[in-house]
Amino acid sequence: MKHVGIFEAKTNLSSLIEEVERGGEIVITLHGKPVARLVRERKGSPYTPEQIAERRKTLMELREFGRSLNLSLSQEEIKKMIEEGRH
Repeated sequence: MKHVGIFEAKTNLSSLIEEVERGGEIVITLHGKPVARLVRERKGSPYTPEQIAERRKTLMELREFGRSLNLSLSQEEIKKMIEEGRH
């Protein structure tokens, strides 16, 4: 991983972007301390498989909780309640 100062990054941004496109990573420093990192944009989910699994588990728990309340509301009614709560 390459480290460059902020002035060098500003001056050579195009070449640094080309390097990142080839798979490199660049850490930008300010007074010798890392403040930013240039990395190639990833396609797909920004979440790790563990985060996705945790979100699915939470969603299933919420659905089960909703069923346990025995509320007979349509999706439209629920959406309307949510919108009303935002005002």
